[in-house]
Amino acid sequence: MNDMDATSQVSADGANPRYRALVIDDEAPLAEVVASYLKREHFEVTQCHSGTEAVLVAREVDPDVVVLDLGLPGLDGVEVCRQLRTFSDAYVVMLTARDTELDTVVGLSVGADDYVTKPFSPRELVARIRAMLRRPRTAGAPSSPARVDADVLPPRTFGALSIDVASRQVFLDEELIPLTRTEFDILAALSSRPGVVWSRGQLINTVWGEPWVGNEHLVDVHVGHVRRKLGDDPANPKFVHTVRGVGYRMGTGQ
Repeated sequence: MNDMDATSQVSADGANPRYRALVIDDEAPLAEVVASYLKREHFEVTQCHSGTEAVLVAREVDPDVVVLDLGLPGLDGVEVCRQLRTFSDAYVVMLTARDTELDTVVGLSVGADDYVTKPFSPRELVARIRAMLRRPRTAGAPSSPARVDADVLPPRTFGALSIDVASRQVFLDEELIPLTRTEFDILAALSSRPGVVWSRGQLINTVWGEPWVGNEHLVDVHVGHVRRKLGDDPANPKFVHTVRGVGYRMGTGQ
């Protein structure tokens, strides 16, 4: 990293790591503990300890997952996440010392996929990261296998909305709608069974995986993001309908 105060670490057993992780926390001992658990799972881990440095390092290492502390010197975790989302689709797990709904909503509103409240179990954190990484990444070039599969699996159509699950693309009035991986996974789940009500717990298990523990309000925040990007009015929705006290269901788009 030359003049940047960051350290790149590879698993001690010499195995080729499958995933790259970036751990960002101004508490160096905590960052080291998280990194050590990830290295045991054969992650290639880079650490840094300030928000300004984090954005630079993320551009360089192109991580698959980012563990990001909310309270950082320089740029705080919210601003780091906001900037990350302009160039990276990495999964972001936000670490917060304050277990308040406002902190959670703010972190998720700028593109974090999950959150963990300090103090936390590093083993649980790694399990949640593994669950997220089992979900597919956004398809790349048209020649990729996912693109070929798109010829076999027709898009799901709801009025002007088209959801191409194979290529992980969403179109509204033939315009590509940029969704994060978590937003897409929620929409894919709902659209897999149109008209069927999904509870928040069912969406959590499907999208985040069973190791996930936390406030199910996480689902509401991400559904809100999806609705905003689709221009779907919650008071008069075409696509994602709220079933009070239960969860959500996919509408016809009419």
